[in-house]
Amino acid sequence: MSIDSRYETVIGLEIHTQLATRSKIFCGCPNRFGSAPNTQICPVCAAFPGVLPVLNQRVLDMAIMTGLALKGEIRARNEFSRKNYFYPDLPAGYQISQFELPIVEHGELMIEPEGASRKRIGITRAHMEVDAGKSLHEGIQGASWVDLNRTGTPLLEIVTEPDLRSAAETGAFLKKLRSLVRYLGVCDGNMEEGSFRCDANVSVRRLGESRLGTRAEIKNLNSIRNVMRAIDYEVERQIDLVEAGERVIQETRLWDANQNQTRSMRGKEEAHDYRYFPEPDLPPVVITAERIEAIRGSMPELPDAKLLRFQSEYGLGEYDAGVLTADREMAEYFELAVGAACPADPKAVANWVTVELLGRLNREGMEIGQSPVAGEALGRLTRMIHEGVISGKIAKTVFGHMWEGGGDPQKIVEEKGLVQVSDSGAIEAEVDRILAAHGDKVEQYRAGKVQLLGFFVGEVMKATRGKANPGVVNGLLKGKLEA
Repeated sequence: MSIDSRYETVIGLEIHTQLATRSKIFCGCPNRFGSAPNTQICPVCAAFPGVLPVLNQRVLDMAIMTGLALKGEIRARNEFSRKNYFYPDLPAGYQISQFELPIVEHGELMIEPEGASRKRIGITRAHMEVDAGKSLHEGIQGASWVDLNRTGTPLLEIVTEPDLRSAAETGAFLKKLRSLVRYLGVCDGNMEEGSFRCDANVSVRRLGESRLGTRAEIKNLNSIRNVMRAIDYEVERQIDLVEAGERVIQETRLWDANQNQTRSMRGKEEAHDYRYFPEPDLPPVVITAERIEAIRGSMPELPDAKLLRFQSEYGLGEYDAGVLTADREMAEYFELAVGAACPADPKAVANWVTVELLGRLNREGMEIGQSPVAGEALGRLTRMIHEGVISGKIAKTVFGHMWEGGGDPQKIVEEKGLVQVSDSGAIEAEVDRILAAHGDKVEQYRAGKVQLLGFFVGEVMKATRGKANPGVVNGLLKGKLEA
C-alpha cells in the first residue's frame, strides 16, 4: 500500500504473550486451551472473597528468560499492582499486573524487513500479569456468556518503543518475536487461539516533525496479516482526517476483518483511569543474580546466533539460513537431516528442505511438526543421491512415496525397483539406439545446434524410465556426437 510521502507513520506495539506453564499464574488450575467453558476455575481465579494468590515460580523464570533474550535489564526487585477496571470477564474487578516496577526494562529486538536494512526496535518494558476471561456473543440470542477458563492464565506483556514506521516493519517484528518466544518454549505463538495477541498504537505526523501525533489503539488483531492490514487502513484514515482539517481522536478501535476497516470502540484509557496501586496480597519479587545467571545458562541457542552458525558451519547463504532458523522445529529438522545425509553437501539438504519439503507443507497447510517425512529419512534420501544410488528425478518420486506412507527411502527404492543404472555398457546400448533413430538431429548437432544435447539426454532418460545415471548419459552422448 502506498502511504502519502508527506507523512510519517509511528507505531508502538503491546504484545500479550501467554506463558506456556502447566498451571495458572496464581493458582493450581490447568493452563490449557480448548476445554469446556468454566471447567478450569477455582475460588482463586474466580476471585472468591478471602482467597490469596501465590505466584507460580515457572512464570517468573519464563519472564526472566524472555527478558534476557530481548537483551533487557532484569529488575532485581519488582512488584505487582492492581489495575482497577470493571468488565464481566474480570470477576475480581481488577487485574493483577505490574506498573511502576516491571520485571524487564530497556530491551531491544533486531528486525530484518524485506528489502530493507536491519533495524533496532526498542523494548520499553515487559511485565507479568494475569489474563481475563472471555465474553461470548456470537450465536447467543439476547445475552452474552462468560467463560472464565482463561482467567488466571499467565501473561507477559511486551511493550515496544514507538520505533516502527510501517506495516511491513511491524510484520517483521511480530514474526521475529513470535519465533523468539517459540525458541524459548515460553509461548506457542498461536494468534488464532489468542496465546500471542497484539494491540497496535498508530499515529501519523508530518515528515520532519518531532512531536508525536494523536494515536489510536487497534485491538481484535488475530493474525500478523490482519495487524498489517489494520495499520495500513488506520494510517490512511488518520491522514485523510488531517488533510480535511479534522482532529484525530485518541481512542481504542476494533479491526473488522470482514469490512477491512477499523471502527471506534471506546475512548482510550490512561494509567490514572485504572487507579493503580501496589497489590496488597503479593510481596515484592526479589531476584538474585545467581538465579538470573542460572536461567541464562539454561537458554537454548537463539535464532540470530543459530542463523550465523548455519552460515559458517554449513556454508549456507543468508536467505536459506534465515528460512531454516525462523522456526526452532525447522532448524532441528534440518540438523537431523544433515546428520543422516553425511557426507552429502549440507547445501543439497537445505535445498530439499526449503524447496521440496516446505513446498509440500505449504500446499497441504501443514506445519513442520506434522511432516510425514522424518528429518533423518530426508537426510538418507539426500545421501542416496550423493552416492549415485538414485538420480535427483527418481528422488522426487521416492519423496512422493515417503510423503504418502512414510518409510525408509532405501526400502522404497528397492521395493519399487528404482535403483539408478550406472553401468555404461547398458546405457550405451540405449544411447546408440537413440542416436540411430534421430540421425537428422545428430547432423544438426554436429552442424552447431549443440542445444540438442538436452533432447538426446531426455530421450535416453525416458527410455530408461529415469534410472540412467545422468552423468554417464551426458558423457556417452558427448563422446559419440563429437567423435
